[in-house]
Amino acid sequence: MTESFSRKTTLPNGTRIVTSRLEQVRSATLLLSYHVGSRDESAADSGIAHFIEHMLFKGTERRPHSRNISEEIEDTGGSIDAGTGRETTTYSVRVPQHATRIGFDVLADMMLHSHFRPEDMEREREVITEEIRGINDIPDEVVSELSDLLVWPDSPVGRPIAGNEETVGSFTREGLKRYLDAYYTPERLVISAAGMIDHDEIVALVAETFGRVPGGRNVPTPFVTAIPQTTPRVAVVGKEIEQANIALAVQAIPYLDERKYAQYLLHIILGGTMSSRLFLRIREDLGLAYNVGTYLQTLPDVGWATIYAAVEADRAEETTAAILHELERLRSEPITSVEFERARRYVTGSLLMGLEGSGAVASWIGARELLLGDILTPEEVVAGYARVTLDDLHDLASELFRPERLTLAVVGPYEDDGPFRALLGA
Repeated sequence: MTESFSRKTTLPNGTRIVTSRLEQVRSATLLLSYHVGSRDESAADSGIAHFIEHMLFKGTERRPHSRNISEEIEDTGGSIDAGTGRETTTYSVRVPQHATRIGFDVLADMMLHSHFRPEDMEREREVITEEIRGINDIPDEVVSELSDLLVWPDSPVGRPIAGNEETVGSFTREGLKRYLDAYYTPERLVISAAGMIDHDEIVALVAETFGRVPGGRNVPTPFVTAIPQTTPRVAVVGKEIEQANIALAVQAIPYLDERKYAQYLLHIILGGTMSSRLFLRIREDLGLAYNVGTYLQTLPDVGWATIYAAVEADRAEETTAAILHELERLRSEPITSVEFERARRYVTGSLLMGLEGSGAVASWIGARELLLGDILTPEEVVAGYARVTLDDLHDLASELFRPERLTLAVVGPYEDDGPFRALLGA
């Protein structure tokens, strides 16, 4: 970490503040990141972290209704947002520099003084239930959730972040408050700020609010032990739709593994860009799919990589076979130096360009502090990619994409999963 890139202060109760001053911007982004998400839930509480995120926008004593919260930020020209993931929940505001104190005050008020009124809970329960039903009507969302469950069938990391209708319908005010008290603790909180801000001013604001919250009651998150998969898995959901949605996934390495740099380069080469192997073969050469690509999900203990494609229903088997062929090529044929260098240039270039705004920088320094306990500069991360070799890529591809490790989820107008099982040898 370089002092010019970021500064860090830890309060006595464990709350961490990290900032990066950007002289060239006129905005300030404030980000509250809690180390809690859907992986910190039991099966009976599935979706509770997401429910709490919604409830924290419903009103406080000073701002009785959700519109009072949004209007105060929007009156400055700013915006407010939040999101729940598998291991993090974040709340952010982006405001003009002169409104930094207003933005922070709104966030602090929401986090520390929300009402959790029963009538608000019932309204939000209906909203989230409709959100879940809406997801179930979108084939690409259905296949994504089905794929996650196939990879992690008995683990909270495989369950939908929003939960299900049964669990959402069971939440009580007391249950929400217990979860909030257990996981919204100072030890799990990082407050990051970037833009035209002053580090000491941010620290003073945090000390007067979050710094008063008692520490020492943190509940540890249990790690997931990845059980080696020995046979391929297939699941097909029949829906009367014109397109098939395909998700071919495999357990991958976690972000605490140093090979994460090689893994991300593999993702780019295989399906991360418009010049990737899958895009060129599946879309350009064979004309099988308009939408095809890969995405990675990584946690400290586990990870998984997914290939997604949307195709005409009668070409789903052909597309799956073509994807399997590309995976076999990645395992058996050397990656060319041209592909390798193109992927490395893309990753490093997009990384550096992606950190040009206050929001991106606040997210970068906040996430790295929260999840890794270090704030590397972009240049230090670029150096990590520079250390990867072609042999590293080949070794990792050979390890990850073995036939017995594959899972295939399909949503489309099918009654029989036999043809898809045959393709994977399941």
